[in-house]
Amino acid sequence: MTKKFLMLLALFLFASIVLCAQTQGTPGNPSMNGHWVPVSAAFAMAIGSSLCGLAQGKAIAAAVEGMARNPGAAKPIQLAMLIGLAFIESLALYVLLIIYTKVS
Repeated sequence: MTKKFLMLLALFLFASIVLCAQTQGTPGNPSMNGHWVPVSAAFAMAIGSSLCGLAQGKAIAAAVEGMARNPGAAKPIQLAMLIGLAFIESLALYVLLIIYTKVS
């Protein structure tokens, strides 16, 4: 990873503490920040889906390269790839489930 990426990641992590701080609600409006839930849910799904896509692409590329180098081991590599893809895809499904329970 590059130094710029790590610095940007650290900035986002430290800024999220301040940006996501909750305030005390008023008696008439107990949830002042309730309108940000759908926006944060959309960002969560976008980040989760994009990372799943990147991980699946990298896993498939590595599996295809392994099968090309050793065609005799194609079946075990394919099985391991499919199991790995199922675990990677579960990230997007869990994010979608959490969003559905929080927004509705």
